[in-house]
Amino acid sequence: MAHIDLPEHLPGITGPLQFRPQTGEALSHLAQTLLRGNSPLKAAERELIAAYVSGLNECAFCHRSHAAAARSLFGVERSVVDAVVRDLDSAPIGQKMKALLRIAAKVQQGGRNVAPEDIAAARMYGADDVEIHDTVLVAAAFCMYNRYVDGLATWAPEDGPVYDAMGDHLAAEGYGAANRNA
Repeated sequence: MAHIDLPEHLPGITGPLQFRPQTGEALSHLAQTLLRGNSPLKAAERELIAAYVSGLNECAFCHRSHAAAARSLFGVERSVVDAVVRDLDSAPIGQKMKALLRIAAKVQQGGRNVAPEDIAAARMYGADDVEIHDTVLVAAAFCMYNRYVDGLATWAPEDGPVYDAMGDHLAAEGYGAANRNA
């Protein structure tokens, strides 16, 4: 049961976004900008960062929904998402993305944990300033979103197909429409 009186039929972040529409709109806009806005990182890669950080934070709703969105966006390469969650080192993704996910993991632990050698590793594999910036910002934002969801004790469906449908919707519609129509 949520800590405050949230709409009972809305899982995870959707309840709090509806509870306070003015902050909900701003948070939805931020998610849309971070995950679908202009970036050298593909939307699937940014969703993967969001899912990875949410998993590290043990935020079930955010992890499942963003992993599902990443799977949808990766399409035929969808198995990469579960491989990253299982074991980043052996996952079938490029070294640049692995380095960026390691930076995201350091941000999840605390921003000051990102060390010059983490940045150097990402650069060695071809990451530029914008990709590093966007990785850090997505990771930091998802720490906030995760704490928002879990700090209010929102409920999360257990059903995998619910997340598959949610992921397909987020992949197709993004975050503005997803929250207005929830």
